[in-house]
Amino acid sequence: MKKIIALLLIVLTVLLCGCSMGDGSIRFGAAGLGGVYHQAATSLKQLAENDSALKIEVKTTAGSAANVRLLSQGYLDAAIAQSDIISDAYNGENSFKTAYKDYSAVAALYTEVCHIIVRADSDINSVDDLLGKTVSIGEEESGSQLNAKQILSAYGLNEKMVKEENFNYADSAKALVSGEVDALFWTVGINATVVEELSRQCDIKLLSIDKEASDKLKSAYSYIDCKVDGNTYNGQTKDVNTVGVKSVLIVSDRLSNDKVKTLTKLVFDNANELQLTVSADLDIIEKDAVTGVNIPFHSGAAEYYSEKGIEVKTAE
Repeated sequence: MKKIIALLLIVLTVLLCGCSMGDGSIRFGAAGLGGVYHQAATSLKQLAENDSALKIEVKTTAGSAANVRLLSQGYLDAAIAQSDIISDAYNGENSFKTAYKDYSAVAALYTEVCHIIVRADSDINSVDDLLGKTVSIGEEESGSQLNAKQILSAYGLNEKMVKEENFNYADSAKALVSGEVDALFWTVGINATVVEELSRQCDIKLLSIDKEASDKLKSAYSYIDCKVDGNTYNGQTKDVNTVGVKSVLIVSDRLSNDKVKTLTKLVFDNANELQLTVSADLDIIEKDAVTGVNIPFHSGAAEYYSEKGIEVKTAE
């Protein structure tokens, strides 16, 4: 009987492993539907099917923090995550009490901008005005959530002073339109579809982050100054000063050098095609893709860059 049970356990283990790894596919963490991460991952999957030996399986996740954790724990093979989160997680800093390792960088793809959105008819005109309001800060374990908490803290606001809701893109948009929430935080690329679609469901305005708060955020975390030009979104006529972070393609250290080099080449060889399928403004150029990344690069990516005359730091 014990031998039969042991045999069944072995068979079950093989089947479970085979479901995720047997076909050699790269399990790609892509955050929520409607976001730029999901668009980029889906585009890479299609490009891989057409142009390379790679097979990519897109996985919907909660966002950057979840991607780093799932990647480190072996549930994902690749993902996109914010530069501040991958650095904090790798070093066990700020909101990460435990260091997550076993992953490395491939390329910085574009700048993600912290959007703070309210209805145009709202009397909320600054982050200070969010005191006592209900705010969607993004899904749990998302980059938006982490950024929202840090931005609110820079203004002296916490969860006792602001009612926080953890809604995904679709639910937070519905909640703002219906008045269930007074504001929402989305960290996404400029021209992101989710923001443009929301602006067509109701008139919106974006809140600026003032210089004092921006300086606090930049001194404590990996933020950079950003601007959303007027008329970027429907009905948004004024320039908005805010902060942002880089989005970075990261991979598991368990992936072979050949597979990661192929993935890296896939990204740069198809930069124009990626831009056509992703709503945010991408910046996929080799020399720019290695800046703003504070963790080691995968050796396979380093091989690709070396052939382009660019040297990057690896863990080895």
